[in-house]
Amino acid sequence: MATVPEKLYRIGEIVSHTGLSRQTIHNYTMLGLIKESKRAPSGHRLYDAEVFNVLERITILKRHRTLTEIRDIFQQEEKDKDGGEKRD
Repeated sequence: MATVPEKLYRIGEIVSHTGLSRQTIHNYTMLGLIKESKRAPSGHRLYDAEVFNVLERITILKRHRTLTEIRDIFQQEEKDKDGGEKRD
């Protein structure tokens, strides 16, 4: 059976679905809170569907934490998931 290609989203689509601004998406990417899956030939960032879960989580965490604290939480979780060693 053939695999269905994964849908990748451009920033404009994410903005439409979430109500967040383009600048917020760029800021979260630059801070390492969300990661682009790849780049389109045109250079546009493309994100997989998991970005919506991460953005929702960031929104919830922002109620009581700074973006730096959220980044630290995400980095620690990644480190724990990788068996204690952070992968780049």
